[in-house]
Amino acid sequence: MISPPSHLKAELRKQISANLKKLSPGQREIDSQKICARLKEHIVFQEAQSVLLFAPLAQEVDIWPLVEEAVNSSKVVALPCFDADRGVYQSRRVKNLPVEILSGQFGIREPSIACLEMPLDDLDLVLVPGVAFDLQGNRLGRGKGFYDRLLENFRGKKIGIAFDEQMVDAVPAGKLDVRMDLVLTPTRGVKIA
Repeated sequence: MISPPSHLKAELRKQISANLKKLSPGQREIDSQKICARLKEHIVFQEAQSVLLFAPLAQEVDIWPLVEEAVNSSKVVALPCFDADRGVYQSRRVKNLPVEILSGQFGIREPSIACLEMPLDDLDLVLVPGVAFDLQGNRLGRGKGFYDRLLENFRGKKIGIAFDEQMVDAVPAGKLDVRMDLVLTPTRGVKIA
């Protein structure tokens, strides 16, 4: 598969950004709560013993309450942490959010370097943010490829987390773009065949 022209991805990012700006803060909160509730009820999440979650950016689904709950449960919880020396994200286990979380390289909450690195092979499930998703499990990220590199060899389940406004007919995807196994929004769960 040939990599799609970057201008197609850039246009889609602009379109989704405009869609998300129309969401009121109250609607974002309601939709985020719905997604967290749907995740907690989903069999894949319930059965996962170890999960990589994410610290949401302002325009992303707020799953932070789910992160807090998962840390206080019997699950092994990890969050992405940027390794500036290698220019990649890695997975680090978190046990005590107030103590271990700091503002990282890009202003995103992440585990401190003191948290143990967790190989992705030790994880059952990864929740993945994105700019846009389609019904084939393709994901459009922010353009740096961080999640694609993080997940390129991951064998567990990958769930894309999005608002309904982030679902599109087709995401331009290339051979290096990692596909999701499921995409979850406030109103639907799309299992990828």
